[in-house]
Amino acid sequence: MASEISIDADWNSIFLDGEWVPSEGGEELAVEDPSTREEVARVPAGVEADVDAAYEAAAEAQEEWAEVPPAERERVAQEYAQALQEYEEEIVEMLAHEAGGSRIMGETSVQLATDQAVEASTFPRRMKGEQADSNVPGKENLVRVEPEGVVTVISPWNFPLNLSGRAVAPAIAAGNAVVLKPATNTPITGGLLIARLYEEAGLPDGLLNVVTGRGSDIGDRVVEHPESDVVAFTGSTPVGRGVAASAGENLSVAAMELGGNNGHIVTADADVEEAVDSAVFGSFVHQGQVCISINRHIVHEDVYDEYVERLTERAESLPVGSAHDPETVVGPIIDESQRDEMLGYVEETVEAGATLETGGETVETDGVEDSLVVAPTVLSDVTNDMSAACFEHFGPIAPVIPFSDVDEAVEIHDDTEYGLSGSVHAGDVGTGMKIAERLDTGMVHVNDQPVNDEAHVPFGGTNASGVGGYNTTEILDEVTEKKWISLQHEPREYPF
Repeated sequence: MASEISIDADWNSIFLDGEWVPSEGGEELAVEDPSTREEVARVPAGVEADVDAAYEAAAEAQEEWAEVPPAERERVAQEYAQALQEYEEEIVEMLAHEAGGSRIMGETSVQLATDQAVEASTFPRRMKGEQADSNVPGKENLVRVEPEGVVTVISPWNFPLNLSGRAVAPAIAAGNAVVLKPATNTPITGGLLIARLYEEAGLPDGLLNVVTGRGSDIGDRVVEHPESDVVAFTGSTPVGRGVAASAGENLSVAAMELGGNNGHIVTADADVEEAVDSAVFGSFVHQGQVCISINRHIVHEDVYDEYVERLTERAESLPVGSAHDPETVVGPIIDESQRDEMLGYVEETVEAGATLETGGETVETDGVEDSLVVAPTVLSDVTNDMSAACFEHFGPIAPVIPFSDVDEAVEIHDDTEYGLSGSVHAGDVGTGMKIAERLDTGMVHVNDQPVNDEAHVPFGGTNASGVGGYNTTEILDEVTEKKWISLQHEPREYPF
């Protein structure tokens, strides 16, 4: 099995009903290594017939799986978690090749995916119903918790392993079947690899089906399929609005984690060194390609200059280059379209009056034409309406915005359509807590930065950052439904 957990393995099949089969369309997609710009694998370009076959297999297999004892569903989830740990080194290497992830990103991905699988393994025993007295004499009310049926998972390219796993593992553990459509850039670590690991875990045929392909070719069919009972989507807000609309038309449950524009508030009383420590990680981990990374640094004018100076020094000291170098912290952007968009935001922001303290350009790497590595970038004299601040730049870019008092900081923080995550450094936890309570966002971290995720704590946003939630009981509620059964133990009297 170990030889099959490698970027060099054969990935040119989709996973349908427990079998590795070619796509009905017969075409292939190339997978490119963002560090080297070289092709490292080929996967099928799925077509609508593949999607239909996946849902047919899932719907058929799910009925029997829902009746499987909790202990068996628990076992499969635990075996999947063990497989993730067993192949950690291989998976970290695969994430470097496919997602451009540094070692830190790869190890974090495996840790998060394992945490999610372990949490999911508790779900079969937590699906407990309840009993309620009735207003009708002689009646007993029972409420049962049952799987929804077939869960559609559409995952992104930035953290493909765990952002797929946080929906796949809970759905299967709760008695559902899954159809997984991974992102086009990361079809292996976001999809086919997960199928291989579940194979090893002994998951029965048909319960996980993975169809790779372009969203433009099969995305609509995946979302709109009549067998889909839940759509779990992670991605941009514009795309998510369309996915949610299609899911709603199909009366499917929608679990949407969408965009973010997360603020890092630093008050006059903050420990600037600690705030910058947090900021460096929160802005530059995985090149800023994290939905919960810092998008805006909102810093009090009394410590603003010191903060900008320290942040710039730290940004310039970060190891930059290929994801295959174990020392690299800031590696490549996923592709040229993302790179060009974020560099465009930087250029527009400077043209609008901001100061480029460092970065704002690509970094050439040996033997690579048209490098995707972007230097860690710090921008000062930024206002909230400048491009690098008002858009989700999704890159290693740190726009620093000054404020004069806490009321203004809260106003700046909330002046966005998003509400995913955020962070506050205010000198002490109590003061930070008071500011955190005022922020319109789904998650806030005091004396820390926004990039936090723990499987036993709810994860979700407000406003345009999505609907529904992930982790713990939040995702369990999304992939299950309640059934009311009443038992009339004695003859009932009716009014006519």
